[in-house]
Amino acid sequence: MNSYNNKMENRIKRATGQLQGILRMMEKDRECVDVITQLSAVRSSLDSLIGVIVAENLKSCLLDDSSDKDIKIEQAIKMIIKK
Repeated sequence: MNSYNNKMENRIKRATGQLQGILRMMEKDRECVDVITQLSAVRSSLDSLIGVIVAENLKSCLLDDSSDKDIKIEQAIKMIIKK
């Protein structure tokens, strides 16, 4: 997949804003639990976005008639289960 839609880009921008907010929280010495809660929210958002991007990639691979379709699908699977 070579192009990303506006929804995906907006999710990245939202996560960027959340991270900037977390930095401000840390600069103001906010409670650890509040900072961790916000960090967990950002992580969850990014994990969800990764799933969306990989799913879109898989869809385009399955519709593609190229000979390297199996390689692309294997790469997508490795991205999902990366440890």
